[in-house]
Amino acid sequence: MNPTKHIVIVGAGPGGLCAGMLLSQRGFKVSIFDKNAEVGGRNRPIRMNDFCFDTGPTFLLMKGVLDEMFKLCGRRSEDYLEFKALNPMYRLVYDDRELAVDSNPERMRAELQRVFAEGSAGYERFMDKERNRFNRLYPCMTRDYSSLTAFLSLDLLRALPWLAFPKSVFANLGQYFTQEKMRLAFCFQSKYLGMSPWDCPALFTMLPYLEHDYGIYHVTGGLHRISAAMAQVIKESGGEINLNAEIESLVIENGVAKGVKLQNGEVVNSDEVIINADFAHAMRHLIAQEHLRKYDQQHVDKLEYSCSTFMLYLGLDKAYDLDHHTIVFAKDYQTNIRNIFKNKALTADFSFYVQNAGVSDASLAPAGKSALYVLAPMPNNDSGIDWQTHSAQVREQVLDALGERLGLTDIRQHIECEKIITPQTWESDEYVYKGATFSLSHKFSQMLYWRPHNRFEDLENCYLVGGGTHPGSGLPTIYESARISAKLISEKHQAPYRKTSPSAWLKKSRA
Repeated sequence: MNPTKHIVIVGAGPGGLCAGMLLSQRGFKVSIFDKNAEVGGRNRPIRMNDFCFDTGPTFLLMKGVLDEMFKLCGRRSEDYLEFKALNPMYRLVYDDRELAVDSNPERMRAELQRVFAEGSAGYERFMDKERNRFNRLYPCMTRDYSSLTAFLSLDLLRALPWLAFPKSVFANLGQYFTQEKMRLAFCFQSKYLGMSPWDCPALFTMLPYLEHDYGIYHVTGGLHRISAAMAQVIKESGGEINLNAEIESLVIENGVAKGVKLQNGEVVNSDEVIINADFAHAMRHLIAQEHLRKYDQQHVDKLEYSCSTFMLYLGLDKAYDLDHHTIVFAKDYQTNIRNIFKNKALTADFSFYVQNAGVSDASLAPAGKSALYVLAPMPNNDSGIDWQTHSAQVREQVLDALGERLGLTDIRQHIECEKIITPQTWESDEYVYKGATFSLSHKFSQMLYWRPHNRFEDLENCYLVGGGTHPGSGLPTIYESARISAKLISEKHQAPYRKTSPSAWLKKSRA
């Protein structure tokens, strides 16, 4: 390999940093450009006064994937980061009961027995069958689908029966649990993909299984520390990260990506370009339409996108005794879901999530104070909602709900600082198309070969990483997208690299 091969990466989000970490370790010259003052993209920190919040993701699932990325760089994740397994993982609050969800099977069975009339009868079947499903499907998620010949792989052919097409996650759970509220405990995770559990493909029943079998983790200092650690590895390997450096466009000649042009007019030439920007935003703003064959504006507009989120970050001068993670279900969950995904309308009865990380990590808020992160799923900007008009109203509704549903009746008088992100500011400030926080929908027709390819179809020498390409949104799958694109570039330039099995960390399925 020519060691001077230059890789330019657009965006220092999780995918761009992971790809940069892998490629800089393999001897490539890596240059990352990001418009923000700190790395991480939607995984970067928000700092207010002496409080610290994660902008987006707040817990680590599938830790084994992250560990593998550091191993591929000849490093150990635990040398850069401190992990804490959480148990209970989170508390679910219904209108008439609460459930502490635990990755310890004995405690989980006892809790199901305590809370639900049907008890824990279906729990073992759920764990056994979903472990099998995940172990068969996961290898298919780690391969490149730039060509239809990928479907001829033995792994995928063996996995086809486990797709459970055309069932939804909610319907699939019917084989284990009968009550709707019981199923909700194992299907609300569809919102990690920005989808309704009544529409999300059944194969994603893997998500709650993963929580129960592998647990979820907090990273001391906040999940943004992962991005900072990856940036450190990049610099140790000779790569460079340019912050406050916004990209104006890709430089393209005869259908070949040749580099990038910065907002200040500087042109940076490269041998390959990796796009870690929001996929649809990049198609509409970073690449001139005449260079796009498949993903022009008309096609991008027709794709289906995830929901959005209303975010409220609260620095409070009081320590609140809440779990690290709490999910509160709308009293009428189905109507709330319908309003988000189909009616695209606001509703006074809504579900929301609260992180109170200070109970596990004293570094995130001053002593005697709390840093609360509140997320309420909302329609994306296809709704036409004027968030400049409605933001203050929704803020009041969220604060009311914190009082009514979680007992934080005095919260307004303890607010020391706050920040709001609406679906509109996700789009205008964070460059997320339609404010669709979880990128493209994960319906079957937008997965695998039918999702934008890691080796981008419309341009030569151009690759994609992030939630808008294969395998999809969520930190572990974004890291996998980086592994795939880095592998394609390494093989193209015959760069030797350390290989590990993507499935080495999986637990064995029962016979």
